[in-house]
Amino acid sequence: MPILSCKICSEEFYIKPAHLKRGDGKYCSNACAGQGRRTGKFVICTTCGKDVWRTPRHLRISKSGKYFCNKSCQTHWRNSVVYVGSNHPNWKGGEFVYRNLLSKTATEKKCKRCGIIDFRLLTVHHTDWNHQNNKLNNLIWLCYNCHALVHKDKAENKKFMEAIVKQLSQHSVAVRSRVQIPLASQQKIKSP
Repeated sequence: MPILSCKICSEEFYIKPAHLKRGDGKYCSNACAGQGRRTGKFVICTTCGKDVWRTPRHLRISKSGKYFCNKSCQTHWRNSVVYVGSNHPNWKGGEFVYRNLLSKTATEKKCKRCGIIDFRLLTVHHTDWNHQNNKLNNLIWLCYNCHALVHKDKAENKKFMEAIVKQLSQHSVAVRSRVQIPLASQQKIKSP
């Protein structure tokens, strides 16, 4: 009655003599046999530092030489290191950053036409329709509905632009009234 020791867990187990002649009898259970057939190695997750088992195939096909415990860690690494700026496949030369530019200013985040304040519904409109002109005085907040109206309806666009010009002129008058700017007629001109 042959009793052997398992190569993985060192537990003693009984094996039939016929199986022993055949070359079996290395492992006490299917779980230990599965552990014994593994050929990879443990590597450390690049993002979180956990130990992760990888097969020789996965070790061989890694393009970056970095390994991750799950897709979440891989995506976190990829979005913080690989797909940044000009390396991102959707990079357009940095000209489409106007939403970030406008959101970082003190400009009130509400639609200039209808007054809606839900930031999720707001988009940036270029008043001169030039998408390369990302100066702050050219950018205003509009909701998606108003933005579509301004772009599609010429009469609505004209009416809106007149309101914007009127609002800007009122703002500049208010600023001038706060700051005393001497007129040329009030200045003393010295003659030589």
